[in-house]
Amino acid sequence: MTPASKESPTPERPAVRRRSVLGAAAAAAAAPTLLGLAGTAAAAPRSTPGALPGGGDLGPNVLVFDPSTPGIQATLDEVFAKQEKAQFDSGRYALLFNPGTYHGLNAQLGFYTSIAGLGLSPDDTTINGDVTVDAGWFNGNATQNFWRSAENLALVPVSGTNRWAVAQAAPFRRMHVRGGLNLAPAGDGWASGGYLADSRIDGTVEPRSQQQWYTRDSTVGGWSNGVWNMVFSGVEGAPAQTFPNPPYTVLDTTPASREKPFLHVDGSAYRVFLPELRTNARGVTWGNGTPRGTSLPLSQFYVAKPGDAAATLNQALAQGLHLLLTPGIYHLDQPIQVTAANTVVLGLGYATLIPDNGVSALKTADVDGIRLAGFLIDAGPANSDTLLEIGPAGASADHSANPITVQDVFLRIGGAGPGKATTGIVVNSRHTLIDHTWVWRADHGDGVGWETNRADYGIRVNGDDVLATGLFVEHFNKYDVQWYGQRGRTVFLQNEKAYDAPNQAAVQDGDVQGYAAYKVADSVTTHEAWGLGSYCYYNVDPGIVQHHGFAAPNAPGVKFHDLLVVSLGGKGQFERVINDTGAPTSGSTTVPSTVVAYP
Repeated sequence: MTPASKESPTPERPAVRRRSVLGAAAAAAAAPTLLGLAGTAAAAPRSTPGALPGGGDLGPNVLVFDPSTPGIQATLDEVFAKQEKAQFDSGRYALLFNPGTYHGLNAQLGFYTSIAGLGLSPDDTTINGDVTVDAGWFNGNATQNFWRSAENLALVPVSGTNRWAVAQAAPFRRMHVRGGLNLAPAGDGWASGGYLADSRIDGTVEPRSQQQWYTRDSTVGGWSNGVWNMVFSGVEGAPAQTFPNPPYTVLDTTPASREKPFLHVDGSAYRVFLPELRTNARGVTWGNGTPRGTSLPLSQFYVAKPGDAAATLNQALAQGLHLLLTPGIYHLDQPIQVTAANTVVLGLGYATLIPDNGVSALKTADVDGIRLAGFLIDAGPANSDTLLEIGPAGASADHSANPITVQDVFLRIGGAGPGKATTGIVVNSRHTLIDHTWVWRADHGDGVGWETNRADYGIRVNGDDVLATGLFVEHFNKYDVQWYGQRGRTVFLQNEKAYDAPNQAAVQDGDVQGYAAYKVADSVTTHEAWGLGSYCYYNVDPGIVQHHGFAAPNAPGVKFHDLLVVSLGGKGQFERVINDTGAPTSGSTTVPSTVVAYP
């Protein structure tokens, strides 16, 4: 955020006996009457004697539409009215559209609202209209437009251009815009996004005031400008490599990617599609007929509801079920334990996990093919050592053919209330793919203060051969990203140092002034990263000096491309970009200092 914002196919797991899923939620026609039931923080615990069933209804906060559903626009407007300003409230919604064509809609999306089509291809579900994110609620400033998403739809925008003015944790995935895409709010106020993947934009993408953006495995008709850090990998139609002016970092392909699982319909039944792994990927996965991958019936999922205890979720997993987390808030007194290979944990509508007693929210075993996607982890008031742990300490299995994936999994410490965690995410398993995460120690909201929402480390990568595509990690008391594994790679980082550091001594890293945003351990001999940005805004003590944004060993196999640091309005300064290389920032001009290649 700106200072003004202060603001190869996966094998299916063995089927277990369970009742079959009923048809798609036809009750969507009555959706307006369901809204009064939505948004509660937690429901009464559900009793779970005996074996848990698979499948079932998706609950009152999943609203499913058909082209014949009456009053769609009124329902969309009602959800938006509830969520437009609800930055730290408990409402959670998923708006799902059955295949078909819809006319005259403008789906404005507020906080914790996801919209998605239910076809196998975005073109199966066409909205002649818009899916809009703007910033009227915040006086034209889009830097706090967090926690909302659009997936698997085709749009024909009314004006020819769809507006998607977002900040962090707001993915635009698997979309086909038959026109242009504007990434800035009306009036070109501040915007601080953003992430786009597996999408086709027939027209031009216009970042305008958007400060930074990552686009992966997509096709665009054009790209109009860049502000600080625009990164592309595997994008047909991307501009040429020109960093720092314009600030375009361009990789012809993405080293490895596997698209996020998604819900779809097959006749009258829901299924979850699991896209296959791609290497050296480029362009969309859905452009030539049926996408490649496997599809699981919902009967193989435990459809979780708010109020389900962690023991219930773990019982479902132990039975061999996957988890579908319906919208709402889940309080946990023990970690969710994902132990079986190829398990899917998929959230809808920003389903939120809160560890209440200092436990981790979720831990995985060191096994192939686990997919975690589409949920938020909110730190509880008792300090958690870690919130999300991928593989146990010392994990060493080779997962190159079938990696663990973490996609649109977002972490928050503070903001919605007091929360603490020593480390947000720890990645121990090799070959893990982290594809879009925002790990945020809150700089505004409730329960915010240097010690109140203490969180020293954002992400620690211990496993070898880990790839991150789209890291957003901000405001941690010490290091935001620490990398100990060999042969790690990162494509795009957006970082801000903690605004609220009380003085220089509070951020002193031994003899070094300030903790680096991204630190590669001295023991690492091979590492590579592209398009990393770190910003400082020390508003409590503007005299704080940050020696560098990035720190790494001087080794032939350790390489960085296209780095920038910037002081926002002169509130603190960087002396260097990486190690002792790069010019200092100075004054209040908010002009980045850049390094094109290191060493």
